[in-house]
This record gives sequence, C-alpha cells and structure tokens, in this order.
Amino acid sequence: MQNSIRTPYDRVVMAVPVTIPYVRYSIESAQWWIGRALKALVDGAGITPRDIDGFCVSSFTAGLDSGIGLTQHFGLCVRWVDTIPLGGASAIAALRRAARAVQAGDARIVACVAGDTNHVDSFRYTLENFSRFNQDAVYPYGAGGANASFALIARNYMKTFGARREDFGKIAVAQRANALRNPNALMKTPLTIEQYMAARPIADPIHLFDCVMPCAGAEAFLVMSEDDAASLNLPAAKILATIERHNAFGDDPVQVRGGWAMDVDELYAMADVKPDDLDFVETYDDYPVISMMQFEDLGFCRKGEGPDFVRQHDLTIDGTFPHNTSGGQLSVGQAGAGGAYLGVVEAMRQVLGIAGPTQVKDARVGLASGFGMINYDRGLASGAAILAGPGA
Repeated sequence: MQNSIRTPYDRVVMAVPVTIPYVRYSIESAQWWIGRALKALVDGAGITPRDIDGFCVSSFTAGLDSGIGLTQHFGLCVRWVDTIPLGGASAIAALRRAARAVQAGDARIVACVAGDTNHVDSFRYTLENFSRFNQDAVYPYGAGGANASFALIARNYMKTFGARREDFGKIAVAQRANALRNPNALMKTPLTIEQYMAARPIADPIHLFDCVMPCAGAEAFLVMSEDDAASLNLPAAKILATIERHNAFGDDPVQVRGGWAMDVDELYAMADVKPDDLDFVETYDDYPVISMMQFEDLGFCRKGEGPDFVRQHDLTIDGTFPHNTSGGQLSVGQAGAGGAYLGVVEAMRQVLGIAGPTQVKDARVGLASGFGMINYDRGLASGAAILAGPGA
C-alpha cells in the first residue's frame, strides 16, 4: 500500500528556540537542566508557566521521572503530556506529536524539552541499561555501548560503497570549522584532516573524532498556533513537513539505510519542495557514517553515492552544502537526549535568521533529521522535518 500525503500542519508553528549552554560534566540533575530550559522558554515567550498546557520531555538521566512526574516538579498544570524515549529521534517525534495536539485543539502551547546531566560515571550507567537486545548482542564479545556497533555499521558501509576514512573525516573537519563560530560549542580548537586521520582508534574503523563527546545541557522549543505566536509577537518557524519511521528495513543484515528512505518522497511532496530547494541541512550526527547515510536516504544523492557527494561539496556554513551549521554533536557535544534537539533548534534559528555567527546567508528553508535507539547492528528510530521562515 502506497503512502498518502498526510494533512499539512496548517497554521501550527515553532517558536522560542532555546539552548542551555553545555558543560562537559555537571553535578546538577537532569531535572535541573530541564527546569532551566523551561524557564528560558517562559522568559523568551513572555508568558507564565500557567500558559503552558502541553509538555513533552525526553531524557536518559531523569531517573524515574517521566513527563507526568516533572509536571509537579516544575509546577505545571497541563492537559496534554508525553514522554518520548526515542533517543536521537526524540525531537522530531516531539514536534510531530505536539503539532498535531495543537492542530486538534488538545493543547494550545506545548513546551518540548530534552535535557540530560553528565556526572563522571553517569554515561557508563546509561550504556549498561540502554537496551537488553544490545546487551545480549555485544556483551559476549567483550564490548559495550555504541562504539562497537557503529564500527560494525561503518565497516560494512565502507566495504559496500567504497567510503574511506578520509570521507568521514571531511564531515568531521567541516563541522569543527562550523563549531568554531558557535559560542556554545564545547570543541574550541580547529581540527585538520591530518589530525582526524592520526587520532587514536576506538573501535576500528571508528577513531576518536568519529565519536560524540557526552556532556550536560538542554534544548527546547515551543509549539503553538500561528495566531498565538502573532499575539505574543514571536518570530515563528513554519512546519512544512515531517516523517517518522521505526525498525525500517529489518531484512538488511547490517544497516546501510534508515527509515528516511521509506518516506522521503512523502516528506518533499508534503512540503512542496525538492532537495535542491533547501538552504541547509542538519543531520543527526552521532557518527559521520550516519550523516553520510542520510545524504543518500534524504534524497541528496543515490544510495552508495554518499562518499562522492561528500568529496564534491563544501559542508561548511559558507559552502556549497551547509551542513550541521552549529557544529553538530561531533563538535558541540552530545547532551544526552538533548542531542536529538540540537539540529532542530539550530534549524529554527537558521530559518528565523537569528543564528548569529553560524547563520547561513539568506536561509529560508531547511531540513533537520533524527536518528536513535541503536541496537547491535542498526538504529531503530528515524525522522525528519522541513522548516521554513515566516516569509518562505
């Protein structure tokens, strides 16, 4: 059965992109970071907490607190609540659910927030309890966490499509160049391709600069009607289209494509744009190979052409294909579930023209994607959204 074009997100918008600046380690709780993001949303919108009647949260380190528990913690009284445990796909899922809630009249102003802390040992505990499937698959081999799994995916992709470490390195180096223009990025020193190639191996072919750095921080945005945004005098980003897909292509022995490939035609048809119409792209970048995979699955080139696409394009802010303009997780840091929001929040700033030093000239329409919940040989969750500025 072919997909049909879904109902557009008419007159539903996103506003008040928020980043709570990251730190490498924090003694504060995830709740502390989420609370700072909520306060920034309220202050940025000029509203009170009582005006928020929808709440969506994602976090790996909030313990037993789901969205409903956090409503009491923060003094919220909402009529719509959701907790989204989709890792790097959480922001796209939150946007989709919140937008439909506003469109249906189930909520008027929805706060979408993701935040995590990073104690010295908290990342280890997150990995230990991430997925039972992953434990069963990798522990017998003496490996734990994502690096070994992504090494398997990267090695298979390289063997299948002829990608080289230098190709992945070009992605990482370009993102570092972008991050140097972002005051919130944790990585503050330039990265050369020579340094990338010489970096110590982590799980071959994954080396140091292929890996995100865990940190603490939070990201957030509001979803509301166009009329409410206007009444609050808030610049707002239009939601042109979204897609979401989970456990796609389960018959592939090792992942070489994600759920984006199943729904990409619907994404562009709903937005009434083509890939060439986009002014920038924010891919989920836990490892460079996943960004390269998305260049293919999101329609910028055909499957297997990702390496050549990277070789032929300048991926920096002022380049021919502005990509992960904030620096992405590879150079900004990965604040747990906040990493899912990083590209979405940056995309909002880009189309609103408020990205400051990372602004792409004349950016009007852009794409942000999500990818998450890695099991042994694949990531299970994927999604994407196309956003536009007020005049687009």
